[in-house]
Amino acid sequence: MSLSILKLCRPRFLVPLIGISALTSAGNEIVLAHASNQTFVPLLPTDLYIFAGVAAVALTVILLAFRQIGDLLTVLPVITVMPVANFGVSLVSSLVSFALLALLVYAGATGSQDPLVNPLPLYIWTVLWIGLVTLHAVFGNLWHWFNPWTGVYSVLQRLTNWEPPLKLPEAINYWPAIFGLFAFAIFMLASLAPEDPSNLAIIVAYYWLFHFIAMMIFGREDWLRYGECFSILMRCFAQIAPFGVSQGYLKLGVPGWKLNEFNVRAVMAGVFVIIVFASSSFDGLNETFWWLEILGINPLEFPGRSAIFWQTTAGLLFFNILIFIIFSLCVYAGLHIVGRSDLFKNAFFRLAICVIPIAVAYHFAHFLPTFLVNIQYALAATSDPWANGSDFLSLGTFYVSTGFFNTLESVRWIFLTQTTAIVLGHLFSILSAHNVALETLKNHRDAVISQLPLATFMIAYTFFGLWLLAAPRGA
Repeated sequence: MSLSILKLCRPRFLVPLIGISALTSAGNEIVLAHASNQTFVPLLPTDLYIFAGVAAVALTVILLAFRQIGDLLTVLPVITVMPVANFGVSLVSSLVSFALLALLVYAGATGSQDPLVNPLPLYIWTVLWIGLVTLHAVFGNLWHWFNPWTGVYSVLQRLTNWEPPLKLPEAINYWPAIFGLFAFAIFMLASLAPEDPSNLAIIVAYYWLFHFIAMMIFGREDWLRYGECFSILMRCFAQIAPFGVSQGYLKLGVPGWKLNEFNVRAVMAGVFVIIVFASSSFDGLNETFWWLEILGINPLEFPGRSAIFWQTTAGLLFFNILIFIIFSLCVYAGLHIVGRSDLFKNAFFRLAICVIPIAVAYHFAHFLPTFLVNIQYALAATSDPWANGSDFLSLGTFYVSTGFFNTLESVRWIFLTQTTAIVLGHLFSILSAHNVALETLKNHRDAVISQLPLATFMIAYTFFGLWLLAAPRGA
């Protein structure tokens, strides 16, 4: 699909707190690259960068063992920026979002069937899936304003005095969202043409209608909290943002400061987060030469998605189960070592949320080259949504540029941006996990010891993630 036009395979070199500038300087020496129709490969000393990235994570873990550094997280203040008043703004913005979605669906069904010309796939996969999802990790829960269901639901409820006839059963928990998220991952990674405008229009329309009916039956708040996967995904990503709204005020603090406010139905919510985490990694793994070799496919003669649909689906399921088991064992083992395995249910979810920065960082870095290109196509499609010569944005003759992949300086900036994202992702994950351990166990020594299995997992996953980004791709 168009989202995988350009993949940047680069290792990362980050030394948090100490040594970061030295490693960054080393990374600036050679960033020669060329772009193909699918892969963007900088010619870099891969082994050195992978070693530096792994060393950075390990160094962070070691530094947090010192009380002077580790306990610093508990005293960092949360700053109140300004009061936030709704005044019905979210109702209006939600209605506008719904109207825009309806127009996009109509354009998908009736407009050009070229996914780089039709605005529907460009907005769904580029603006929403890459752009808006990533912004939640910086600015908080933007989905509260752009959710396309809440405005219509509120208007209908006010006009009809509608009351949901059923209450969402406790046993259902997060299962609808878990199945929905996994189905979305299959659609994105394994389906034949997830960017096909007409098919995407049907899927988006039915998806909106299904969840709107569920909201009418079970209530807006309960269904969006436990049943609709994107509302939960956005809310999870927002928990690690430095900005957030609490008690009617916009506040600014260390990333992850809102974790204490997000602890309902912990275990199943943790499962949801692990699926997000694992699926974001499998998104890259299933394109590598290594994975295609396992499937017995020559990566230079890729037969197409339809030929490996079931293999991709089975691989996605297996990888999710594997990561869930490993993560659970690491959390349980750490708590068991300090004699507090009784805290597993609460700690599991809060520590699962702590891996979200890694998922966000990889999501951003993985799709950055694609975003830089496809956002231009989205702009052009916005100006001429039906490809009939309209120019609503007065762009004039507009050409999509990929020239920034052809110069040393621009490639260096792209590479360093991706590297910085991965650095910050791993750094914030480790810091957040340590903070959770401190708040859970109330003892620095126990917190450090309990984190050893999970820290080992994160170090190993750093190696895996950096290898994944540097691995050649054939799908």
